[in-house]
Amino acid sequence: MQTIRGFRDILPEHIRLWQKVEKEASGLFKAFGFQEIRVPILEKTQLFSRSIGEVTDIVEKEMYTFADRKGDKLTLRPEATASIVRSYIQHKMYATDPVRKFFTIGPMFRRERPQKGRYRQFYQIDAEVFGIESALIDTQLIFLLNELFKRLGLTGLSAHINSLGCPECRPSFQKALLDFVTSKKESLCKNCLRRMEKNPLRILDCKVQACKEAVQDAPATLDHLCDDCETHFKTVKTSLKAQGVDFIVDKSLVRGLDYYTRTAWEIQTTTLGAQSAVAGGGRYDGLVKELGGPQTPGIGFAIGFDRLVEVMEQIEKTPEKEGLDLFIISLGEPAMEKGYLWSCELNQAGIRTEIDFRGKSLKALMKRANKLNAKYVLIAGENELADNSVILRDMNTKDQVSLSIETLVPELIKKLKLTK
Repeated sequence: MQTIRGFRDILPEHIRLWQKVEKEASGLFKAFGFQEIRVPILEKTQLFSRSIGEVTDIVEKEMYTFADRKGDKLTLRPEATASIVRSYIQHKMYATDPVRKFFTIGPMFRRERPQKGRYRQFYQIDAEVFGIESALIDTQLIFLLNELFKRLGLTGLSAHINSLGCPECRPSFQKALLDFVTSKKESLCKNCLRRMEKNPLRILDCKVQACKEAVQDAPATLDHLCDDCETHFKTVKTSLKAQGVDFIVDKSLVRGLDYYTRTAWEIQTTTLGAQSAVAGGGRYDGLVKELGGPQTPGIGFAIGFDRLVEVMEQIEKTPEKEGLDLFIISLGEPAMEKGYLWSCELNQAGIRTEIDFRGKSLKALMKRANKLNAKYVLIAGENELADNSVILRDMNTKDQVSLSIETLVPELIKKLKLTK
């Protein structure tokens, strides 16, 4: 049996970086006032078709959708924003406090073509903010992302930002864009031709090279912003400069989902040589109302977890090897029984301890201790038990000391916790 194409196991030898990212992200988000939320991986299909937009690659081609036994259409979540918005509305969180900050970490599902760094089950770190209209929250989220990536060792960071306008100013832009792309019909792919009338903005997000070249001189949303959107975007730029965050105004940047308004961004890094996007986000002021809640501004971002870890693996050419605090070598049945009890007590105290139950020789067990990268080895055999003592060996210095069995566990806890 093999994994499904586009799905993968994340093995124990690779999990350390995943845990490092989770710990750093969780701590930083909480410091910025975010609370963790966990939402289902399965939702009603309508949630995603209404929020993401029916004329998008995700809804049209990539979602894992099926009918359950009652005929209801269900979908494995392709992203987290819609689910968090649904939860915000369903539990009437706006009634107690409309201003809420959430983050979640977990798997998403899209049936894309598998390739390096892109999987059909992929992981995202997602953060969402509700109830704040100020442009300063836009800046804060970009600053937060920048800070997280710096702490994780990424270099060459820059934020690509754009404004997508609002319902007031977007119609004039869409008309100008439609006029432009109509003159380029000959160069557009079938998908773009089909989307021209319903959502011409999607054409700017097309990955087909011919389409990219055809629209490189297309009208920019920045040239059609209303006064409020212009002021909002100016505040974002001014605040980013004040905080020393490098950014590039990228008029070609659009987000692949229909719900975005005003500020949109990507964080890119040159850690791998060429520029690579590791996170993206934006504002979605109409989404809560669209899904049945009150008019509530919203904004958020998602980090591509798989891609981020791939970048970090390139940074850590010789990753730190995680090991044990203590490996217990028990020679003989009486020593095995004692060693087992000691190991459990030490585990309870938070000391990473292992014992081998297979009755191997001292030489074989010392090799295993090396393989497990143990800091210390505790050796107990018939002679040691007869003397009411055991041997503690430092695997780095090779020094050995004798410890009394009577005070063994408290003494080991004290000693090993000091070396953590």
